[in-house]
Amino acid sequence: MSDAADRRRLVLERITQAATLALREPADIQLIAVSKGRSAEQIEELIAAGQRDFGENRVQEAACKWPELRARHPNIVLHGIGRLQSNKAGEAVRLFDVIHSLDRRSLLEILVKEAEKAGRVPAVYVQVNIGEEEQKGGCALPEVGSLVDAVRASPLPLAGLMAIPPLGLEPAPYFALLAKVAGRHDVKGLSIGMSADYKAGVMLGATAVRVGTALFDD
Repeated sequence: MSDAADRRRLVLERITQAATLALREPADIQLIAVSKGRSAEQIEELIAAGQRDFGENRVQEAACKWPELRARHPNIVLHGIGRLQSNKAGEAVRLFDVIHSLDRRSLLEILVKEAEKAGRVPAVYVQVNIGEEEQKGGCALPEVGSLVDAVRASPLPLAGLMAIPPLGLEPAPYFALLAKVAGRHDVKGLSIGMSADYKAGVMLGATAVRVGTALFDD
């Protein structure tokens, strides 16, 4: 078994342990391998180990790497997980199957137009600025309901809510808050948890975790 396969198995085991403790089904949690800054060779090793969901932060980097990889592996699901500028929306729609960073009505309108042009309808997560940080992407907490409603009225499927807790603070309260907000708006999907805190994310309702370091580095 390769190192990549070993690392993936360990992450999946930890997801299973956390899900079991939370009385959840491990199969309900999607593992997204964050391949930002990783080579095609590193990605191929994880694909060979059975990984199918990958996440990229930057449209430009994804456009360089993924068309060739997807030609060889057509069953890959590619997630756009970084902050998305409006001028990159068209390329994002053509590249990504799921976009995790929808944070404003104007971006939704552009994505809908680009989806119509491309004949593709990526699912979208509404990104929430859960820590109310000025420098971070995400819609403000009071605006979540109206943006969720706007997505539901659009052709793009609503995948759920996404958030990144403030750096250096205990993430669990922020994950719990996002789960509460999701419940208030009858949203099922939660994209929360990264390499350092994905187990807490699973315990608090994550349906997708975005893991990079723990999958790619020894």
